[in-house]
Amino acid sequence: MADEQPPEQPHRDDGLDLARAQTRATAGSTPAGRRRRGRKPTSEGTTVSGAHPDDRDPQLLGAMVDKLVGDQGWELELRVRGVFARWPELVGEEVGAHSTPETFTDGKLVVRTDSTAWATQLKLLIPAVLRRLNEDLGEGTVTVLEVLGPHGPSWKKGRLTSRDGRGPRDTYG
Repeated sequence: MADEQPPEQPHRDDGLDLARAQTRATAGSTPAGRRRRGRKPTSEGTTVSGAHPDDRDPQLLGAMVDKLVGDQGWELELRVRGVFARWPELVGEEVGAHSTPETFTDGKLVVRTDSTAWATQLKLLIPAVLRRLNEDLGEGTVTVLEVLGPHGPSWKKGRLTSRDGRGPRDTYG
């Protein structure tokens, strides 16, 4: 009794019964026959796409760049580089004209100044600069601000230099 088939309906001359049966049989394997969003595996294991957007459709460039930045973990690095670009705005035009951020690693920002006087001036502003940086980057991002003076002069001039010499003082006896 479990193998009972429903009674067959008589064949209609207009052929609509055959068209309906064929449509029901293929409804899940064509994009037009589906009612869900996204891709759906068919009985053959292939995937078909519907009329709604999915991951394979063209995406906006900004959205894809945001996804790439998030996947690679570059958010903090890009925010820090933005701070480097806006340095004069953060510390003031005058101080920003005489100082340049060099590196940022593990919460430590290293800033180089034009002269020792500007290094002293920036050292006095460290608490305010740290507060401003952490407002822009997130609390606790910058923990140490190291201020360095200008690079010292190099005494390595000419082809007859001594590697371990004392510089200009070595001629005074």
